[in-house]
Amino acid sequence: METTLQDGIVVVRLGGELDHHAVESIRNQIEAALEEAHYRGLVLSFRGIEFMDSSGLGLILGRYRTLSQRGGRMALCEIAPPLRRIFEMSGLFKILPVYDSEEGALRALKEA
Repeated sequence: METTLQDGIVVVRLGGELDHHAVESIRNQIEAALEEAHYRGLVLSFRGIEFMDSSGLGLILGRYRTLSQRGGRMALCEIAPPLRRIFEMSGLFKILPVYDSEEGALRALKEA
């Protein structure tokens, strides 16, 4: 996982497997990054994700709930076709915007 801050937006580039073994550590790292930054948004990039189970969906929804309660916005990007199917079936695309590129997600959150 790699985290950067760009114009008040925390960008998290995920990699490897997003399963129940990894989610708690990733959640803690994201929360720490959000606490440190005076953020207005969060972008999660899935470019490096090779596998994701339902705990990954919980991670996404939990961060969405946290940001919504704090007045922030969130976007997802760079989702490979196998993950897209999981996201579609879970209904995530109905509540979170998804972009093909990290740049597109950043631009959308900056303009919001």
